[in-house]
Amino acid sequence: MKTIRFCLLIVFICGIIYPLATTGIAQLIFPKQANGSLILNKDHKVVGSELIGQSFTSPKYFHGRISSIDNDAAASGSNNYAPSNKEMLKRVDDSIDALKRENPKLNVNKIPLDLITNSGSGLDPDISIQAAEFQIPRIVKETGISEQKLRQLIKKNTADRSLGIFGEQRVNVLQLNLDVEEIAR
Repeated sequence: MKTIRFCLLIVFICGIIYPLATTGIAQLIFPKQANGSLILNKDHKVVGSELIGQSFTSPKYFHGRISSIDNDAAASGSNNYAPSNKEMLKRVDDSIDALKRENPKLNVNKIPLDLITNSGSGLDPDISIQAAEFQIPRIVKETGISEQKLRQLIKKNTADRSLGIFGEQRVNVLQLNLDVEEIAR
C-alpha cells in the first residue's frame, strides 16, 4: 500500500504539479516563446512561427530550404541519405532544374547549398544571406521592388550568430516575405 501511495504521489508531482509550474513560469518570463514564437501579419492574424519553416512556391517570394516533411511539423526529421544516394541526387537535380527555370541566367556553380539541401529537422525557417541575395533578381522581376530595397529587407530580417559564436548569420524567410508582400501591395 505504501508503494502505491508513493507511486501516486510521484505521478501527481511529475505529471501535474511540475508541468503546470514550468508552463506557468514560462508564460511569465517568456510569453512569446512559450506560445510558439508566432508571427502576426499587419492584420494581426497568425501566419506562422519564427521557428518552423514554410514552403513558398510563388516566384514573387523568397524560397526557403527544401523540406522533406511538406509543412507538417509533427513529422519533423529528414531522410538520412548518403551524398551518393540516388533519391537524394535526383532531388538535388530537381531543385537545380527548378532554380534554372526561375532564374534563366543562373550560374549553377553559384547556387547556395541551402537552396538545394534540407536541414536535419526539415523545419529550418532560415536561409543564409547568400541564399536570400541569390534570389533578388527573380524577386525584382516579379514584384518590381528595387534591388536596393530588397537588400535592405534582407538586412532588416538578418539574425546574428546565436550567442555571437554559434552558427552563421541567417534570414528568416517568413518575416522577409511578409515585408516583401507589404511593399508589393
